Amino acid sequence: MGKKRKHTEIIEPTKKDDSVTEEQPKRTLLGWKDKIEVKETETPGVFRNKEKVLVTCSRRINFRYRHLMLNVVSLLPHCKKDNKVEAKSSKGATLNELVELKSCSSCLFFECRKHKDLYLWMAKSPNGPSVKFLVNAVHTMEELKLTGNHLKASRPLLTFSSNFGKDAHWKLIKEMIIQIFGTPKEHRKSKPYHDHVFVFSIVDDHIWFRNYQITVPHNESDKVARGGLDKMTLVEVGPRFCLNPIKIFGGSFGGPTLYENPFYVSPNQIRALEKKNKAGKYAKKVKAKTRRKMHELSNPLEPDEFADMWKE
Repeated sequence: MGKKRKHTEIIEPTKKDDSVTEEQPKRTLLGWKDKIEVKETETPGVFRNKEKVLVTCSRRINFRYRHLMLNVVSLLPHCKKDNKVEAKSSKGATLNELVELKSCSSCLFFECRKHKDLYLWMAKSPNGPSVKFLVNAVHTMEELKLTGNHLKASRPLLTFSSNFGKDAHWKLIKEMIIQIFGTPKEHRKSKPYHDHVFVFSIVDDHIWFRNYQITVPHNESDKVARGGLDKMTLVEVGPRFCLNPIKIFGGSFGGPTLYENPFYVSPNQIRALEKKNKAGKYAKKVKAKTRRKMHELSNPLEPDEFADMWKE
């Protein structure tokens, strides 16, 4: 048997210091964490462009304008296509709701009227601004059949003519085009290189759009050095269209009018003038007939002596 401890020997328990508490290990999904992780100083976040564009059209659109819309969709890898929208007075609220549901920040709306006229709405949602264009000189890729062929979903280079820096409304339109047509860097559906160019040029107060492929010779002897632009050539791909700005609004699909084109003439007025000219031609013909009849009545022909000679 072991020796018994004397009653006089009393071991006092050690007092724990409440000021210093031992940190117990944390339990995680991968096990117990014994080490305390020191959080690194957070660096300021780098800006990432998360631009998404909703592309849609109105009902009863012409087949040619629908093909143009599909060409634009194929050129923009960061866009989302939606069903047709009824072109009514309340289309602005409907489109803003669709843009919010699709988690987009911009919208391209192709509106067709009378199966003849195409209008393009370029809007930033939900606070604006928005621009309304009349689309002329439409030529789709299937119609042109050009030799250019760039890779799908590659990032384009945007080039603008020097006229965009003159007036305030052109500067605003240029900024909207950059945000909508420029593919964001490192977008999941885009290729990380540039092989085509979008050209926007102003001629006669109209914006003309062209799409060119950047071609480089692939032979070893003719290989282009980095930065050498002498041997690079441009081949047109398509589509082609012309934008005539009508109005710039402060809100999305409406709001206060910031700019109105004083030289804009609606297609309805042009057709009315053509009808008047055609009606004028018909009126001239009728007047000429009446003048001829009055002339014949006022100047009758003398009777011919030999008119009845051969009747016998």
